[in-house]
Amino acid sequence: MRFLGIVHYAPALALLAVGFAAPAYGNPLKVKVEQGKLRGKLINEGKVRAFLGIPFAAPPVGDLRWRAPAPVPNWKGLRDATHYGAHCMQVPFSDMSFQDAGPSEDCLYLNVFTPAKRKRRSKLPVMFWIHGGGYFAGSASEPRHNGDFLPAKGVVLVTINYRLGVFGFLDTEGLRNEGDGAAGNYGLMDMIAALRWVQANIAKFGGNPENVTIFGESAGSFAVSTLMASPLAQGLFSQAIGESGAAFGEGLGGETAAAAAPAETAWARSLGAKSLAELRAMPADAILAGSRKAGAPRFAPVIDGKVLTEPVSETYAEGKQAHVPLLAGWNRDEGGLAAARGMTAAKWKSQAEKRFGDHAAEFLKVYPGNDDAEAARSAIDYAGDLFIAFGTWRWIEAQVKTGEAPVYRYHFELAAPTSKFHDSSAFHSDDIEYVFGTLDTRPGAVWRPEDRKLSEEMMDYWTSFAKSGDPNRPGLPEWPRYDKTGEVLHLDRETHASPDTTRARYEFLLMEMPAMRP
Repeated sequence: MRFLGIVHYAPALALLAVGFAAPAYGNPLKVKVEQGKLRGKLINEGKVRAFLGIPFAAPPVGDLRWRAPAPVPNWKGLRDATHYGAHCMQVPFSDMSFQDAGPSEDCLYLNVFTPAKRKRRSKLPVMFWIHGGGYFAGSASEPRHNGDFLPAKGVVLVTINYRLGVFGFLDTEGLRNEGDGAAGNYGLMDMIAALRWVQANIAKFGGNPENVTIFGESAGSFAVSTLMASPLAQGLFSQAIGESGAAFGEGLGGETAAAAAPAETAWARSLGAKSLAELRAMPADAILAGSRKAGAPRFAPVIDGKVLTEPVSETYAEGKQAHVPLLAGWNRDEGGLAAARGMTAAKWKSQAEKRFGDHAAEFLKVYPGNDDAEAARSAIDYAGDLFIAFGTWRWIEAQVKTGEAPVYRYHFELAAPTSKFHDSSAFHSDDIEYVFGTLDTRPGAVWRPEDRKLSEEMMDYWTSFAKSGDPNRPGLPEWPRYDKTGEVLHLDRETHASPDTTRARYEFLLMEMPAMRP
């Protein structure tokens, strides 16, 4: 607030006192949650209050390794909440960087970002971010997830860590016996525990626990679709956003039944541990190293009977998922540009005939290759569809069919400028910095006006959806409901909506890949 003269000082001060409220204790950087008092800090030139490294569960170490998250012990005095908590044990992707002190099993922390000024008794919508990384990498402390900018749009942002890889998803026969048949979904349990923490505490930060939007990208999007299907997460959120990923078909979707336990039991024994007690006593680094060796199982969600009672796709088919508004989509170049290298029309036709035989002509209708350029584009599209887009499409269609709530679908198309780790394309994960307004955290990128414009539009769409379940707001191109019109919003230099033109591709994949069907 700018004061233009002494005559304006008293009215302005009175307005500040009446119109805005400070959190508990009269200090905007001190908040009391159930477990104790926190001290945060100001970021983004004082526009946002940040409370970092807040524990939402007890450290999952020692005897608590591979157990459901336990309650956080209360603390005395004022806890410093100005630094991120450690990121979970992992081998990160090459393009990941973290703003914390390093890896640790003691990693169950979340961060809250809230506008520095808010109207008295206001209840702001909450956006609950679940990071990606294949369920084995990533952290809430990645710079691209920074909370400097989204809260300035009138929301409270929560970002979380959750156990990864072998620490988050080990499923052995011993763990199943110990957990009355349930084991293997500790990472998902962490997400649910964090959502419950939000329900209990977010009002202290100005957030509305009755208006929580879960959103995530890649594995985070898989998690969103999974939480919508989990009976333990029902009622903890009111909207959902999925960016490039869904627990439909093969992969990270809890489609692996109890058959996973024998293989993971054998793997655990190969480490030399003769009991769960010995396994829990092993150094975390040794367990992580063992999980990265050739032949190790892929540690991912399983059907445990509690967090997940059946394959996610079956829950949706029966209409038992959360009936909440959904905004979801994917990027144009999800599979990367490598699939197009050296591609020619003749090579594309030959590959189609080898893979699909008598159905090659049908394949080439939906993935055409009449010239070299068209064949290269179809190769990129097909790779992206198999990697992530087809499963995301199945999720969207399932929610349209049985979700009884609005559905909005997007396609992210603007090719980002070349950066340190990526060629110019709309690659997998490219959308994250646009959604968070954190373009300047991407190493080596030189941004253009159209990137800034699209980032602002996406921030407005995402936060508007969090506020009301409808992404539309004045000043934005209209985003029609996909469940009503079949139209898709194209996020590009000039954002616009148009009828879907890709359905034939996914109907072909459904026909040719029975294992991927609902």
